[in-house]
Amino acid sequence: MSKRSIDTSTSFSTIAYESLEDSREIETLEIAVSEENPAKKTITIYKERYLPDDKLVEAVNLAIALGRPLLLQGEPGCGKTRLAYAVAYALGLPLEVSYIKSTSRAQDLLYTYDAVNRVYDAQLGPEGLRSREIKNYICLGPLGRAIARAQYGRHSVVLIDEIDKADLDFPNDLLWELDRLEFRVTEAPDIYYAVGDNPALRPIVFVTHNEEKALPTAFLRRCIFHYVEFPETEELLQQVLATHEISNQELSEKAIEVLLQLRKLDLSKRPGLSELLDWVGYLEAVKTPVKELDKLPYLGALLKLESDKKRAMEVFGKQ
Repeated sequence: MSKRSIDTSTSFSTIAYESLEDSREIETLEIAVSEENPAKKTITIYKERYLPDDKLVEAVNLAIALGRPLLLQGEPGCGKTRLAYAVAYALGLPLEVSYIKSTSRAQDLLYTYDAVNRVYDAQLGPEGLRSREIKNYICLGPLGRAIARAQYGRHSVVLIDEIDKADLDFPNDLLWELDRLEFRVTEAPDIYYAVGDNPALRPIVFVTHNEEKALPTAFLRRCIFHYVEFPETEELLQQVLATHEISNQELSEKAIEVLLQLRKLDLSKRPGLSELLDWVGYLEAVKTPVKELDKLPYLGALLKLESDKKRAMEVFGKQ
């Protein structure tokens, strides 16, 4: 195995992130297949309200320096997906997102080839001249655009969300592209993209995983790993709610107390940060009295299974 070049010129800092305004404009490139001079485009992106701990920041910067994907595991709702948005905002970079489905193919992250429309256009006679150019039917995917953008000297962030939804071949089919950060279009071998020798242009790749399926060892070897823990202390949860502008302190304290009690129960799916933010946000919006929280109002925002709701009502009803 050849030595991986290390680049520390780019880093993520929570102090710098917190000092940024709520929105910023960034310049990106409109990437199309075989385009010699991609058009520049200015877009407005908005700040993600995110509070990473020191270990998570350390993992992000390690992945950036080594040019490895950062594999994020943790229970659903703990903030894995939103980290990519926060890092993209902090660094002022375009974010390419791929939300994985059961039907997703690894190639789709790089490009798609519309053979059906090409055949249809070819049947139009003189009007179908477009069909002679195969590049007219190739569309770059999220990872493909990031690699192509690097070839033009621009940096990107890529999010591959919930990779465990795809079949087992999906991560295996990405090994070369994630390792080498290059690919060739099979249907048109002259179309080729590569990041090149500049490690500062390697896409910053985040991969989230909910542990529904085990990932292949070869894929794991190419990643930096971090497990995103749920913040189990009242102090940390108060910081999270404050970051999301929940202003009612008494309500926040009681909601956190209820949440932590629920998480101690034998539930099939414990409520996470996402559920807490939804619940407290609504409680504050409708001005729910704090004393009502022991009755578990609007429980559907916290618990998503009927068996869990019955268990919670049974326990809280005895208090």
